[in-house]
Amino acid sequence: MQTKLKPASRGFALAALLLVVMLLGACGLDQQSVFHTNTETGSSANTQDGTGTVRVPWDYKIVENTVGDLVGSDMTVLPDNELMPNDGNYGTGDKIWTLQYMDAEITTDENQRNDIRLSGWTTIKTYKTEKDAQTDMANLKIQVTTDIDVVGVYKTKYKGETRDFAVLELPSGNRIKQPIDDARYSALEKAKTTSVKLEEVHDFADYDLAYAKFRGWGN
Repeated sequence: MQTKLKPASRGFALAALLLVVMLLGACGLDQQSVFHTNTETGSSANTQDGTGTVRVPWDYKIVENTVGDLVGSDMTVLPDNELMPNDGNYGTGDKIWTLQYMDAEITTDENQRNDIRLSGWTTIKTYKTEKDAQTDMANLKIQVTTDIDVVGVYKTKYKGETRDFAVLELPSGNRIKQPIDDARYSALEKAKTTSVKLEEVHDFADYDLAYAKFRGWGN
């Protein structure tokens, strides 16, 4: 294997894997529709060498459901019979939409390798219309285009075939590896930064806590 990597700082510290107030030009978003609950999202701090475990928001999805039994001021949501507050004054048999949330526990070892464990889906809010659910999710999952650091590029050879890869550092501090073609290899070989598309996933209970995912090249 032929490797060509640029020297890079290992000072990830407390910032590794977390984006704090990373709006990147999206500061003008209307956050009035982003709700807050008493749910607390905790994360354990990383050590000075960048190792440790953090919990980050990972994903959201919208699901169509049916109201089941009414239990006092609560209701069951079918098909899983999940008990939820009946804040919308729904009746049995009503079609509703729910916003579901998943978080992730990410552990970084001394080699800056990440072990990711995803939680199950948790229903956090109900809606009378799909449009209302989409409005909230649009403020919780945000698409941005920005420049990030290029750590380096390298090639691997196996059975006569060559593959190219780029190592990128996200604003959260964690590094990702992406396969690239020869043209992008040449473009990134001496580059310090490159334009990429990111998806910011914000925590519904603490909007300033977010995690960025690579979603493609910006150019």
